[in-house]
Amino acid sequence: MSRTTPATRPDHWWLETQKLIRLTGPILIAQLTQMLMSVVDTVMAGRVSATDLAAVSVGGSIWFPSTLLVFGLGLALAPIISHFDGAHKHHKVANIVQQGFYAAAIGSLLCVAVILCAPLILNAMNVEPDFRSITLDYLFYLLWAVPALVLYMVLRNFCEGLSHTMPSLVIGVIGLLVNIPANYILINGKFGLPALGGAGCGLATTIVIWVMALSLLLYVLWTKRFKAIGVFAKWYKPDWDDIWYIVRLGFPIATSMFFEVSLFAAAALVIAPLGATVVASHQIALNISSLVYMVPLSLSMAVTLRVGFALGAGNPANAMQSHKLATFYGMTFAAVNGLIMWLGGAWLASLYTNDTVVINAAATLMGLAAIFTLSDTFQAIAMGTLRGYKDTKVVMLITFVSYWPFGLTIGILLSRTDWIVPAMGAPGMWIGFITGLSVAAVLLTWRLRHVSRNYVTRQQRQAKPDVVAEPAALD
Repeated sequence: MSRTTPATRPDHWWLETQKLIRLTGPILIAQLTQMLMSVVDTVMAGRVSATDLAAVSVGGSIWFPSTLLVFGLGLALAPIISHFDGAHKHHKVANIVQQGFYAAAIGSLLCVAVILCAPLILNAMNVEPDFRSITLDYLFYLLWAVPALVLYMVLRNFCEGLSHTMPSLVIGVIGLLVNIPANYILINGKFGLPALGGAGCGLATTIVIWVMALSLLLYVLWTKRFKAIGVFAKWYKPDWDDIWYIVRLGFPIATSMFFEVSLFAAAALVIAPLGATVVASHQIALNISSLVYMVPLSLSMAVTLRVGFALGAGNPANAMQSHKLATFYGMTFAAVNGLIMWLGGAWLASLYTNDTVVINAAATLMGLAAIFTLSDTFQAIAMGTLRGYKDTKVVMLITFVSYWPFGLTIGILLSRTDWIVPAMGAPGMWIGFITGLSVAAVLLTWRLRHVSRNYVTRQQRQAKPDVVAEPAALD
């Protein structure tokens, strides 16, 4: 390996831009396909009945949080592997991937436990028998997707950790193409199969996840790029030090995701008593801003890989250049889209509904969403950069403080009480979102400055004449 020092210069900005784009594009399309699968489930279940649509919605709200630990443990692999890639330590990749399987399998037990407890959750909600039956059937089918989810998440992050994001795109498109006909056949009972209604969405999703997982497995086994890695050439026994290391990185990632998801879920409950018009306008604004968020989210995932690779190569200057470029492009995109939401909020809302009252209310929220998008982009990219540094514990604490004591508390105070100003309704909750995400952006940026400076200091201490400074593979 060539000699590297803390003084290594960053790549030219255009070269780094090209690398970011090559990583971000496929990730973005993969994220959009996942979102479209959810839209397809919602639309096709809604065509059966309102009960089926509600069952799929509630079932999804139980399923997704239960999978966060698997997602978090899978995402923890990407920066570990990117560090190996940058340091040219590919001989260590196979072992850590297999340890990732063990860690994610353990994490999946939580997913299984939550689904098995679903009857108790629905009993507490006191739902109607038909609604309860469809929801439980939907979740029962999803239970069989858990092993495939583990396989898919580990292999996806293995590929992305090696800066190969194209499989995510291809497999995502395959999943969407399978999802549509599978839903149609299982919901409506075609080709002699029983009509499962909304529960068929659960079985279709399970089929899709298995197809995606097995397709990715075949790709990893057959592609020349990965044969040299030999992920399955040798089977490694569980190494509890490595598994615990993955858990230490992955659990805070999953918890941070939970804090974010729960913030928006709690916000929906807070404004629900304000009436259908308020809820509808809130949902429209949230749906549009969520779609826009796919770009900074994808940039965040890409910058994790670039930062991990740069640090593995002993080039912290390039790591921070990746962060600065990702932030610049993300904020430029957010500013343009924010301007569109600010000026064209009413038109965007009219794509969802013809109700003038809802359109006007949504347009007001879209103006706030324009500001929200800027804060959200800034904090998302800072968080992705910190993951590249394998710094997740403090990030977890920052997201908790930002999203709950600041975001949710201020949102509740402004939307439902007269303690600060007269109750503002949904706009008050969106001001809470802006506050929470802005606090997160400031604190995460502070943390990144601290971590990056400490990294350089450690590297300088380790550097000795004529000695290569080997980056820590597993801290």
